[in-house]
Amino acid sequence: MNKIFFIFSVLLCGACTQESDDLMVQTDDIFSWDSVIVVPSDYEYPKTPTFKVLSWNVEHFVDSHDDPYIDNERENNPPENMSLRLELLVKALKIANADVVILQEFEGAKFLRQIARDSLDGMNYLFFADNPSHNWYMNVIVMSRFPMGLAYGYGNATTPLPDYVAEDGTKETQNHINTRMLSINVYPSENYSFLLTGVHLKAGRGERNIAMRKGQINLLQKVFNRLLYQTPEKNMIIAGDLNATPDSEEIHLLVNNDDLLKPFIDPLAPSILTHPSDSPSRRLDYILVNDNMRAEMINNSIEVKSFFSSDSMRIISDHLPVVGVFSKNDQ
Repeated sequence: MNKIFFIFSVLLCGACTQESDDLMVQTDDIFSWDSVIVVPSDYEYPKTPTFKVLSWNVEHFVDSHDDPYIDNERENNPPENMSLRLELLVKALKIANADVVILQEFEGAKFLRQIARDSLDGMNYLFFADNPSHNWYMNVIVMSRFPMGLAYGYGNATTPLPDYVAEDGTKETQNHINTRMLSINVYPSENYSFLLTGVHLKAGRGERNIAMRKGQINLLQKVFNRLLYQTPEKNMIIAGDLNATPDSEEIHLLVNNDDLLKPFIDPLAPSILTHPSDSPSRRLDYILVNDNMRAEMINNSIEVKSFFSSDSMRIISDHLPVVGVFSKNDQ
């Protein structure tokens, strides 16, 4: 009887091995987007071997139209200097000549698309993405010369405030600022892609605001680890206003964190500052790259830029932009 059971077990294990091999093939196919995400039929990839990324918090940058669903004085009645700010922003974007632009505190992708159409003609900004808030006007927008694929919007997710308890003893949660995080796959060439995460984390000092940022970052960590588990070689960039200084516990959750399968690095020295733009005294703005993306980063290319005089830069925004150049590494 035992011999019969042993023979049956061997045969069953053999069948399981074959089924496992078949499942592996199917799983690989599931994780491949090649057959379902393609470039537009009339699109041609630029032949340049490198690409530039620009990230900039442009401080309450609104259009001239009142959104009837958002009740805010600044959005309802834009400041009189918005036309000058727009003129300077357009000039700065032309000087920067970035391939991928991530703007924070910007009203919406429709507005940026119109700017590209009216004022950035010939720069080939063809692709736009956002995850707009339903009740606020400051959003994270991506504008790209390269095709983009699946986006991960975090606005519907509720996150806790880790290690924070309110005065009445209750633990808090929030989901009203998670729209200010957006991850999207960008394809600079036919054989090369990276996951870009644009962020504008919760502003403000104090335990409660720090806890909000930590909750946001913990959500990003989980998503990144899941994607890296599926694709260990995944290239990733985080770009934006993290509202935290380089020595903060929030930044440490991303940089050199063993809980991340591929931790991020901050290529800039802590002494490099971005805010306020006319007289910087702290750094809140970053382009972070994970270990996989480090090889594509051109040495010393991550830098804080000032395109005009300090007075003109302050008219555009209270933040300075950060840029970086990367190799496509598509061989």
